[in-house]
Amino acid sequence: MDQIANPAPGFQRNPGKVITVEPFHGTVVVRAGDTIIASSTNAKLLSEPPYPAVLYIPFDDIDFSQLGKTELSTHCPYKGDASYWSALPAGATGKDAMWAYERPFDEMAEIRNHGAFYPSKVTIEATPD
Repeated sequence: MDQIANPAPGFQRNPGKVITVEPFHGTVVVRAGDTIIASSTNAKLLSEPPYPAVLYIPFDDIDFSQLGKTELSTHCPYKGDASYWSALPAGATGKDAMWAYERPFDEMAEIRNHGAFYPSKVTIEATPD
């Protein structure tokens, strides 16, 4: 069996936990006000019951000039440490609007170099193919 270099402690404690990541077949556009801050046809859909599914957008499809990294950091025992960015065009409403696991645990490597947005802070339009 292959050794995992950076295993998630959550999966070690709770091996029955299921988190799936699959391609989202369609287009995702994220807006802060009238400004498009992300647009992708390569998003991934992460499902982690009982939470709502989350769309993760590749960094290459995110306009980081419209974002400002904040000092907020949170920890998930399944995914790792999350960093946060504010959506600058949204002003105070856009504070910590995007998060990303820049160095996720090995089990969640599929979301490395992808960001996710809070629908309460920006507008997320997901149009399936």
